[in-house]
Amino acid sequence: MTDHREPGGLDQPSELDQLVETVARLRAPGGCAWDGEQTHESLVRYLLEESHELVDAIEQGSREDLIEELGDVLYQVLFHADIAAHTRGEDFDLQDVARASRLKMVGRHPHVFGEREAATAEEVVALWDDVKAAEKSERTSVLDGIPMAMPSLLLADKLLGRAQKAGVLEELPRAVAVETEEELGPLLLAIVASAKANGLDAERALRTALRGLTDEIREAESQASRNAMDTRT
Repeated sequence: MTDHREPGGLDQPSELDQLVETVARLRAPGGCAWDGEQTHESLVRYLLEESHELVDAIEQGSREDLIEELGDVLYQVLFHADIAAHTRGEDFDLQDVARASRLKMVGRHPHVFGEREAATAEEVVALWDDVKAAEKSERTSVLDGIPMAMPSLLLADKLLGRAQKAGVLEELPRAVAVETEEELGPLLLAIVASAKANGLDAERALRTALRGLTDEIREAESQASRNAMDTRT
């Protein structure tokens, strides 16, 4: 860890503070023209690119790669916070973001900061879901809050879990017996290769199937709601 104290005992700005100041200077009048013109919307593509580069660094990069790519993602957060701080109607900054995140994490971990108990990872996940459901009480569907623009495989994993919660799937289908990711990877690649060889779009096919699963989930929820109303009447 770096010691930011000067010999005389005075504290120097932390590296994070200096980075925040760098972002502010670049976006201020007299700074960088490109930075000053950016918006939340114009930066989306860069956030996606930096996030994917971070994934690469995590999976196959060095220590230096990981530091660099974490820094690039952090820079995106600081960039958006600075934009918000100077946008009428938004008027929040990095401190507001940090406060909201801290309060969210404290609230989602009552087994650490409160009186609830959760000794295993599975119990923690169940507790997290309970707390989240209470926080998001306005949500009426298990699909609420799922970003449908997620990569299709991640979206499939998420929707299958929600389908089980909605009672659409009692258990996950096991069409092929695979037990490790080393076995799964070549199988997925072979499926994509087969699709390509037959002139099929594997991405579109999976997203089409996911839309069908989404419709099934919503129909199951609607039926459950109708049944509940019939029971009350």
